[in-house]
Amino acid sequence: MLDLLAPLNGEPQILPARKLAGRVAGLYVAPADHFETVTTEMLRLGFEGIEGDIHAGYTRRSGGREPWYPRGTEMRNERQLSIVAPDELDIVAARMGLAEIRPEWIGANLLLAGVPHLSMLPSGTMLFFKGGVTLKVDAQNGPCRIAGRQIAERAEMPDIEAGSLLFPKAAKRLRGLVAWVEKPGTIASGEEVSARVPEQWIYGA
Repeated sequence: MLDLLAPLNGEPQILPARKLAGRVAGLYVAPADHFETVTTEMLRLGFEGIEGDIHAGYTRRSGGREPWYPRGTEMRNERQLSIVAPDELDIVAARMGLAEIRPEWIGANLLLAGVPHLSMLPSGTMLFFKGGVTLKVDAQNGPCRIAGRQIAERAEMPDIEAGSLLFPKAAKRLRGLVAWVEKPGTIASGEEVSARVPEQWIYGA
């Protein structure tokens, strides 16, 4: 029987779509003047993102992550929410010699438990929340020195500069995801989430 997912003559490998279950383990919102978040029991989301959050907006200004644009170019805001996983934060903390890294320290909006290898979910993954909200994953959130410095200061590391430099290395591919709002509404703490991973193509040409 022909395996329609098997690569033929060097064609890209295709992985089937799948569903995963998760749970909201924490919710956080950032004030308008700083990326560090504070705990909340509920997130109210519009098409522009989280109401009142520093990263809300239909558009944003480009930065170091977009070297193909002059810095400050107005572009679509695909980074409305930052999503992290408790198990991945524990790994990063251990690599940095810390007892913990709290989601708030690195500006997370959503702590999502139960989804294995959260940071490796591909672009296009849909997160369906039981209360009706839908988020769409844009990409991994690359770790940076700014978040590293915040961790070093909050954890009272003896060498703040060394801590800020260590985080990007320790958190590589473990920093979580950025996503944007496809269907607005309200997310509550403890809510169930269905992650729908799309069919993936391993493009090797």
